[in-house]
Amino acid sequence: MKKIFSIALSSAVLSLSAFAQTAKPVSEQYGELPLSAIKPTGWLKHQLQIMRDGTTGHLDEVHPKVGVDNGWLGGKGDAWEETPYWLDGAVPLAYLLDDKPLQQKIAKYVNWVIDNQRPSGYFGAITKDEREKNVKVDVANCASGDDWWPKMVMLKVIQQYYSATNDKRVIPFMTKYFKYQLQALKSCPIGKWTEWATSRGTDNVMMAQWLYGITGDKSLLELASLIESQSFQWSDWLGNRDWVIGAAAQQNNDFWMRRHAVNVGMALKAPAINYQRTGDANYLKSLKTGFTDLMTLHGLPMGIFSGDEDLHGNDPTQGVELCAIVESMYSLEKIIAITGDTYYMDALERMTFNALPTQTTDDYNAKQYFQIANQVHVKRGVFNFSLPFGREMNNVFGMRSGYTCCLANMHQGWTKFAAHLWYTTPDKGLAALAYSPNEVTARVGAKNTEVTIRETTNYPFEEGVQMEFSTASAVAFPLHLRIPSWCKKATVTVNGEAVQNPDGGQVIVLNRTWKTGDKITLQLPMAVTTSNWGRNSRAVERGPLVYALKLEENWEKENQQEEGDYFNVFPKSDWNYGLVDKIVKDPAANLEVKTVKPVTDSFVWNLQNAPIEIKASAKKIPGWKIVNDVAPQPVTDRGGHFLGKVDEKTETITLVPYGCTKVRIVAFPVVK
Repeated sequence: MKKIFSIALSSAVLSLSAFAQTAKPVSEQYGELPLSAIKPTGWLKHQLQIMRDGTTGHLDEVHPKVGVDNGWLGGKGDAWEETPYWLDGAVPLAYLLDDKPLQQKIAKYVNWVIDNQRPSGYFGAITKDEREKNVKVDVANCASGDDWWPKMVMLKVIQQYYSATNDKRVIPFMTKYFKYQLQALKSCPIGKWTEWATSRGTDNVMMAQWLYGITGDKSLLELASLIESQSFQWSDWLGNRDWVIGAAAQQNNDFWMRRHAVNVGMALKAPAINYQRTGDANYLKSLKTGFTDLMTLHGLPMGIFSGDEDLHGNDPTQGVELCAIVESMYSLEKIIAITGDTYYMDALERMTFNALPTQTTDDYNAKQYFQIANQVHVKRGVFNFSLPFGREMNNVFGMRSGYTCCLANMHQGWTKFAAHLWYTTPDKGLAALAYSPNEVTARVGAKNTEVTIRETTNYPFEEGVQMEFSTASAVAFPLHLRIPSWCKKATVTVNGEAVQNPDGGQVIVLNRTWKTGDKITLQLPMAVTTSNWGRNSRAVERGPLVYALKLEENWEKENQQEEGDYFNVFPKSDWNYGLVDKIVKDPAANLEVKTVKPVTDSFVWNLQNAPIEIKASAKKIPGWKIVNDVAPQPVTDRGGHFLGKVDEKTETITLVPYGCTKVRIVAFPVVK
């Protein structure tokens, strides 16, 4: 079988010749750059600095479950998923920011895990049998080991650490573990300890295939196939519509792990990972069918499917778990690398710039377990959630509110997005497939010439992206640039000369010789549009951003004995508006876009910093009120109008980027 995997090499800059020798893409495939290659700048760097100064950099100091007697450091404390979850975001953050103290902190955990690998290849926290019976965990007594699932996350941690450091211990460590696992799975299958491992086996498959891309050891493909056979059959389910229809119809205990939104977010990449191993294009068909069906039946305007905790339909009063967002983002980043399909690039962008930023506080010290699209207040309550949780804390902003899995796992969202702004190409070039301010350094072209590209932009708020080249000598290589599908026609200039006017929904290639001082300007006109969502509601969009009603916020701090401090957020003004129908008929003529604030290097995703506002005509719907803590969507006719009582007075409302809001309406009824 051909080697078909792209490799994240771990020198300071990527040697594309090494990439070409070890990875043969099945189709239009992209490779990952090492963590040290991309340096976020501008507002994105500030976002990562906030995380470093908040819980991403200090979770071990503020979260006792991780900080006390940690099992991943040899103690008797957390030995399951939360510590690896945290490190899965903290490791890329440490190297994206080149932050030495954070690098030293995460190295403690990585070193302990590698240095305490058992002679058999097994790794992880000290098990009960090891501690109490002095049993050695090996293939013959694999039952004395522990759950496969948290090790899957720790493997991702160590792979990223290798990408950043080229630590020579990593490849032998993983090789030894996977040899153990291949034999142990025959008597201790993937689901022996928990169904979490069965539902998330794709993450294990992905890591085995990553190592195969380096070593070419065919036993790793045997292992990948074995794990796939023992795990949930997500590729089949995504491709055959019964699963997603059943998830929309059922909310009982039967097969709920198949509807669990975080499992689904992780599973999105399963068909792509299987395609990577087999080259079977039917997997890509299953992926496209499954993701499209998922967003059709369960999709919300901010680009994510509902999941509170189960998939729960497309009503804008349903919630979504923060873990589901960051896991879906990571799956899309992997899918993009394998497929090169712009459909998934657009989906990643929408999810990142809308769903992600709204669900954490400005200081990154508190999170919401479930956010709601039409979120008219944030407070304790049951809401419409399939998992309301006994203490009714799933909607508030708190460090430990709801379940703390998201407190540990939320850190991979921004960090992995930043690490996937650029990819390598099989033709020894670079690809910019998502846009944000950054600087990338890599080796390109026939002679592996080092080049640095500084990307300056206030995207996603502004239309322009500028790139400036720096290289010791002129170098010929192809530069791939994504043109988003929402952009009808872009303009690309090189050194002031227009070179292309491409349509949206494609990746274009600029293949030329580049030298220091060369400049590219990518202009992506952002038209205002509306889109149709659950219960015939309408959302206003401009470029990659979805816009929501601007509601001034009243924050109230409270305390719950078991879960600590938390915040409620209430609106200071009315929210029960419907958009007038002329906006839907002609958005460009009836929506006024204003730039009200500059996007500075200290930008924070909040109401005070919202740089763009859209003025819209609306009328109040007096009967639209809160019921059981949510605002049930007014019923509209098939023509798209709410026909109940509406105020005669037309008012001007202000919309701001969804990601800058905490309370809002984003899915509006339409009135005449």
